[in-house]
Amino acid sequence: MRVLLALLLVGVLASALGTVFAKHESRKLFVQLQDLEGARDEMNIEWGQLQLEQSTWATHGRVEKLARSRLGMVTPAADAVVIVRPQPGASEPQP
Repeated sequence: MRVLLALLLVGVLASALGTVFAKHESRKLFVQLQDLEGARDEMNIEWGQLQLEQSTWATHGRVEKLARSRLGMVTPAADAVVIVRPQPGASEPQP
């Protein structure tokens, strides 16, 4: 009878230690999850800011201004514009 009681006591203690360990691990993982979610949120904010910055740099007016100032590009005169139209059947590759 004492052996059975001793085995039950050992089993209860092992179970209690296992429960404490599992709870501790659960809490550690939850803290890690919270940290990762915070980092994700910060990265999402930065991504939105970068997209806004990219759209600002790529506006039509800015590109045209840089083309004129840095590359010396100008709008051609109306008589200098040539419209090229494809010939019928020319869009098919030649064998």
